[in-house]
Amino acid sequence: MRITLIILLLGLFAFHTHAQELPDDFLTADFHKERRKALRQLLPKNSVAVLFASPVRNRANDVDFLYHQDPHFYYLTGYKEPHSILLIFSEDQKEDGQTYNEILFAQARDPRTEMWNGRRLGVKGVKEKLGFSMVKDHKTFKEYSLSFKKFDKVLFIDFLNDIRDNPRDDADLYDLKQQFKNKASIPSEFNAMTNRMYAIIQDGTQDFQAKKRQLYSMSRFNPGALDDPVIREFMGVQDNEMAMKVMKKVPSTNLDAHSLPSFMGQLRETKLEEELVLLRKAIDISAVGQIEVMKAMRPNMSETEVQGIHEFVFKKYGAEYEGYPSIVGGGNNGCILHYIDNNKPRLGEDLVLMDLGAEYHGYTADVTRTIPATGKFTEEQKIIYNIVLEAQQAGFEECKVGNNFSAPNQAAKRIIDKRLAEYGIIKEGERHNYFPHGTSHYVGLDVHDPGTYQPFQANTVITVEPGIYIPDGSPCDKKWWGIAVRIEDDILITEDGWENLSGRAPRSVEAIEAMMAQPSALDDFILPDLGNKK
Repeated sequence: MRITLIILLLGLFAFHTHAQELPDDFLTADFHKERRKALRQLLPKNSVAVLFASPVRNRANDVDFLYHQDPHFYYLTGYKEPHSILLIFSEDQKEDGQTYNEILFAQARDPRTEMWNGRRLGVKGVKEKLGFSMVKDHKTFKEYSLSFKKFDKVLFIDFLNDIRDNPRDDADLYDLKQQFKNKASIPSEFNAMTNRMYAIIQDGTQDFQAKKRQLYSMSRFNPGALDDPVIREFMGVQDNEMAMKVMKKVPSTNLDAHSLPSFMGQLRETKLEEELVLLRKAIDISAVGQIEVMKAMRPNMSETEVQGIHEFVFKKYGAEYEGYPSIVGGGNNGCILHYIDNNKPRLGEDLVLMDLGAEYHGYTADVTRTIPATGKFTEEQKIIYNIVLEAQQAGFEECKVGNNFSAPNQAAKRIIDKRLAEYGIIKEGERHNYFPHGTSHYVGLDVHDPGTYQPFQANTVITVEPGIYIPDGSPCDKKWWGIAVRIEDDILITEDGWENLSGRAPRSVEAIEAMMAQPSALDDFILPDLGNKK
């Protein structure tokens, strides 16, 4: 029996150490190492930044959702496994004769678990493939003797997620976070938003009135904040002398839950060339998906079928995931901005709003096209579509280095307001909800990538996505009801202008109708009738 067990284990080890074929265009270990170096240069003196892997999410019973690494964690490490913790130090640390300025606690190899759930790098693999010199088994974090009290700042990101505790694993993410909280002396009542508000009170670069406005705005997202005695007292100050007195009452702590997200936003906003290669591919894939659906679209299709064609194209090109839940809204469903049910059985004469993005090696596109299921726009559909197209073009022209982040939105809104009034859908100057969102956000490892939202810099990628949504029952002529149009492209801001990375997918009425008249590779893809009766 013992010999059989040994043979089995040896077989498992052999299976799991066999070279795995992988794509050869992932970001390199050097890229991630340089990103850690860039973060280290932003850290205050005598500080440590602590980052955690994403939690494993349960879908139902014993089935989990497909695991997706936290983008900050991936950006800094390239590591894709759960139950891990990364520490980056502003200065060198010493331990057992070793000097290091970063340490990754990673999952150890486990042949039995790997047989069921996939290969792990293990400590050795992380060192060899990801370029870390100091790596430890995540189970040893509990005994890790580093004193967090010695640092002037311990930077981390607020614990927002509801994380399950696996009672059979004392080093899962739940336990790692609890162990960190204990080591860093984070009280159970710690509030990251209050921590941020304290930092604003102590900020020496703003006057007290500016601070009060900022605190009041933040209090809407932090119930009970104005009951905090220090914050409440500061909201009542009338001059700088009073403000200085309250500043001295802010509790002293080395815990900082607000600076690290800001630093990561600064780093991730501007894309390096290696990132742009992957982002361009994700966007190209998404644009081709839009093209293939234009050619395949028929009135008898369902929203689900349209979604499936897009996602098939994604997979065909090697995109591992969708960057966000796919949105395919026919007719009135398109008026729901984040409509993801996608279960309308027949599109008929609807306009179909399709907001989908492929995620390729972590980087996600965000591309929207709106097309007529019949292949031809009606007169009303064409009018609304062309207003949105004009608004988008106006937004593009504002994508220049140094312009305010809000400039594309303001340009698009002016066009939409003017044209809706001209067609009698609104009265001139009337406030309305037909364009209820902004035009732009950053894209990258997240579909809504972090950034500073300060004036545009070169090598940032943003969306420009105006829209008009006229739900059934709107206070306008019924002929406009159920028309929803959004056109969204991913724009690279360059030193001397802008580039539409998703421009491969047709945008104009004429170009869309011409593409929809072309034959589709799926025309002859006819599945057998299942014979099910209702």
